Amino acid sequence: MLIDSLIEYRKRKGHDITVVFDGWKTGAAQENQSVTGGIKVIYSRIGEKADFVIKRIISSDRREWIVVTSDRDIVNHAWALGSIPVSAEDFLIAIEKGIPSYLDEKENGEEYIKPQRKGNPRRLSKKEKALRRALSKL
Repeated sequence: MLIDSLIEYRKRKGHDITVVFDGWKTGAAQENQSVTGGIKVIYSRIGEKADFVIKRIISSDRREWIVVTSDRDIVNHAWALGSIPVSAEDFLIAIEKGIPSYLDEKENGEEYIKPQRKGNPRRLSKKEKALRRALSKL
């Protein structure tokens, strides 16, 4: 069902999409890759977690990836390499409705939250700007 949804999304947007599944416990001896409906599907090999494969992919091809994950370790790794991590929840909202409404509230200044950093309190951080830019592409 996930792959079918991503195929439909790819038809609308034309993005290159790679999905990595965990073969840690029941995978094959070698990493398997296939293309289904234009979606690159990777199954990690036995004894290797999908997290490691994702980190390897974004480390080897040093470009700005949009990484959909809710794993904190991958999020930190992606930020460190100049990629933009998007939570699975935000990704679903973005592909169904557009940019999440909570991001719009921050920009419009409707909700004031006392800043815990120096500088302009209404100015978005670099990470927030990158996340907004990534979500606008989805």
